Amino acid sequence: MKKLSFILIFLFLSISAVAQFSYTVSDELPFGALNPNAPNEVGDYNLLIGESTCISVSRAPDQTWNPEVKMLWRFKYIMNGMAVLDETLKEDGTHSGSIRQFNADSSSWYVHYFTSSSAPSKLTVWDGGTNDDGEIILYNEQAAPNGMEGFYKIKFYNISDDSFDWVGTWVDETESFQFPTWKISCQKN
Repeated sequence: MKKLSFILIFLFLSISAVAQFSYTVSDELPFGALNPNAPNEVGDYNLLIGESTCISVSRAPDQTWNPEVKMLWRFKYIMNGMAVLDETLKEDGTHSGSIRQFNADSSSWYVHYFTSSSAPSKLTVWDGGTNDDGEIILYNEQAAPNGMEGFYKIKFYNISDDSFDWVGTWVDETESFQFPTWKISCQKN
């Protein structure tokens, strides 16, 4: 009887654990799944979930464009489908990623960026959301090299089932001056 009770308790706990974490990365869900209890906005990244083959190009110190770099950009749901993690694996050996959480209280995305090229004591944080065109736009307060106040703005756009584009642009406080410094074009795998 004790053995049967133990087996029943073990089965109950196992089934509960599986149900509790049914949106996390698994063999059946290699990129996790959106938790239906997550804020609706967590679905903003739905078309980016999975792996994409991308071309990245950034500005050189002389303001010309560097040669293109091939990269893999992988997005997946984390924290049992309540947030999004992305990582880039670049041909040039610099890799990066972000943890993306939506804060329902502020109705804003908070994106924590990290890179293999440095390990800061505090991660850079971007915030923003989507516009009426379905573009994801995030900002980080950042002065220009000449000291002018402004923001670094990143934007996911042209988002479809097959592809998406990304651009990083320094903008002044009114966004009347814009200077793109990094561009990425991706095809979904």
